[in-house]
Amino acid sequence: MRCRPVVSIALRAGVLANVATAALAAPQQPTPQPAVPSAIHMDDVTARSGIDFVTCSGADPSTQILEVKGGGVALIDFDGDGDWDLFFPNGATLGSPTIGPGARLYENLGDMRWRDVTPQSGIDHRAWSFGAAVGDYDGDGRDDIFITCFGQNRLWRNLGDGRFTDATLSAGLGGETGWSTSAAFADLDGDGDLDLYVTRYVEYDPKRPVQPANLRGLQVINGPRGIPPLSDLLLENLGNGTFADRSESSGIRAPGASYGLNAAVLDLTGDGRADIFVANDSRPNFLLRNLGNMRFEDIGTRVGVATNIEGLEQASMGIAVGDVNGDARADLLTTNFSDDTNTLMVSRADGFFDDATARFGVGAPSRTLCGWAAAFADLDHDADEDLFIVNGHVYPQATKAALNSEYAQPLLVMERDGARFRVLAPNQAWLQAPFRDRSAVLADLDRDGDLDAVVVGLNQPVRVLRNTHDTKDDWVVIALNDPASRGNRSGVGARIELQEGANRQVRWIVGGGPFQSNAAPEAHFGLGPMVAGAAPPQVRVTWPDGRISQQAVQRGTRTVAPPSEER
Repeated sequence: MRCRPVVSIALRAGVLANVATAALAAPQQPTPQPAVPSAIHMDDVTARSGIDFVTCSGADPSTQILEVKGGGVALIDFDGDGDWDLFFPNGATLGSPTIGPGARLYENLGDMRWRDVTPQSGIDHRAWSFGAAVGDYDGDGRDDIFITCFGQNRLWRNLGDGRFTDATLSAGLGGETGWSTSAAFADLDGDGDLDLYVTRYVEYDPKRPVQPANLRGLQVINGPRGIPPLSDLLLENLGNGTFADRSESSGIRAPGASYGLNAAVLDLTGDGRADIFVANDSRPNFLLRNLGNMRFEDIGTRVGVATNIEGLEQASMGIAVGDVNGDARADLLTTNFSDDTNTLMVSRADGFFDDATARFGVGAPSRTLCGWAAAFADLDHDADEDLFIVNGHVYPQATKAALNSEYAQPLLVMERDGARFRVLAPNQAWLQAPFRDRSAVLADLDRDGDLDAVVVGLNQPVRVLRNTHDTKDDWVVIALNDPASRGNRSGVGARIELQEGANRQVRWIVGGGPFQSNAAPEAHFGLGPMVAGAAPPQVRVTWPDGRISQQAVQRGTRTVAPPSEER
């Protein structure tokens, strides 16, 4: 079936708009700061990439909340050749919510080119889908794909010959339905295999449309507020190819059902166990502290990540993890709805987080934008991380006059400039056009050492952006490989520290991703110019089980780090 381009919706106060027709004013970009020469440059190479399809998520215009969130993209090396293939879960329509145009799998051919291998892969997945997580759930050395859906979530097992098989029922995942948004593979109980955390949104029945309400004189869809929320899922990997539902016994549901949209799994409390940060729409965010033995408690309000500095809950969607103040502790950024700002939460030595949004300059440029996927990434290799955010309003009738925000919106790329971030001037083609974007992943897609991007929007063509940074020796990429692990061989939950001279940088291998996607399970470091006579960079890896490995690496190389027995 074909899916026509959609116009979609979601609002900070939890309202979404019903539009029969819309005459849109010309999109306006946020006022940039004064232009400063930048080393960040990307080219849109979609036309020659071989990725040639339009995503599907409902009708045009959108009339119901189910059509709003769009879909994600997953990075996976399904054929084991060392480069990043791409998987797109894709959606459906209200008229046919269980049979859409189907998911797509693209094999990486090198040089920023892919080919569609969906037919021969065996992945015949046509459910209305939102997110995807990648991990080796059965410990056979091959990465598998978990897809979050409206209805039954699906698990596709990698058979190793380019084909996948539907393992949902055999893995014990056939019981829970509803509307799931994002998912994260991570070893949550420390037994070496990958468990699953799944965020879920609202109860919804396509046969019973939700009646619209009024907002600022516009007819809008009610939601998510006013619609019953769904509790998230925690699924324990039993180590035999099956999962058991621990959602109740684990304590993740103690805060109550919410409107879950995204999750990031890493050690945020410094105790060596993987915690879960959950971005909720129009309700406080969760920080589920790992107590051990598959037990969790929500400490989000206590440590300052549940709301912004004003104590206000936000419509949080994307999550970015980085170390913005150089203290080697993980900081969090959430993207939020327009007429609000994105929020930067900086960790402190005492375990609390400060809202540093204004201090780092990331708030004001985001106020007229509706932010989704976000990532900290050193795009110019100057040894600090920049900020990459995709945007797009959910109301097709949104204009500056009506809602202080346009419907189609440009990327927001912010270059690190000393102690603050500044908006990259929109003087390059890839920054100028507005879109209704939802998700993105950043990774070294052509293996030249810099970070490229794949951007997925709402009923629009997928875009591929190539980073044109051309210095050959100002980067290092670290991947992890623990062959003794039952499934977590890539070290989800690990902390990677790189020291070169006086410069120290830290990355985390995070479970989950920017939004309804997965983060690449490798650490990319920009290094800046080489200092004559400087010693090679030193890398220290703290593995999820507490082991520590250390080694020297060479500039301009990709290194696979093995574990050691040091603790």
